[in-house]
Amino acid sequence: MTTRRDAVHDTLRKNEGFRSAQDVYAEMRLHGAKIGLTTVYRALQALADGGKVDVLRTDEGESVYRACATDSHHHHLVCRRCGRTVEVAGPAVERWAEMVGSEHGFTEITHTVEVFGTCQSCSTSARVS
Repeated sequence: MTTRRDAVHDTLRKNEGFRSAQDVYAEMRLHGAKIGLTTVYRALQALADGGKVDVLRTDEGESVYRACATDSHHHHLVCRRCGRTVEVAGPAVERWAEMVGSEHGFTEITHTVEVFGTCQSCSTSARVS
C-alpha cells in the first residue's frame, strides 16, 4: 500500500462506523495531513477494490466507507442514530442467496446485506431522555 492509502486506512480504522470521503478528508486535514480530497477518493476506491474497506450506499446515494475487521465475507448491523457498525456472519443468507440464484439459473452469485436498527446504547439514551 502507498503511504497515503495507509494513512486513509488508518483514519478509517480509528472509527467504528461508516464515514464519507469528505469526513475522512476533514479528519485527516484536522490532524495535519497534507492530502487532497481526490487522493482520499482514490485511496478509498483502491482499498475497497482490495477488500480492505467495506462500502455502503446511504439512502441519499452517498458512498460511505469502513475499515473491515475481518477478511472473510460478512454483513453489517448498523445503528441508524450513531452509525455504530457490527460485522456479522450470515450463513443462512449465504445459503438463501445461492439457492435463489440457482433457481433462476444464475451463477457466480454475490450479495451485500446491511441490517439497520438502533443500538443498545442509543436505545437506552432515548428512553432516558
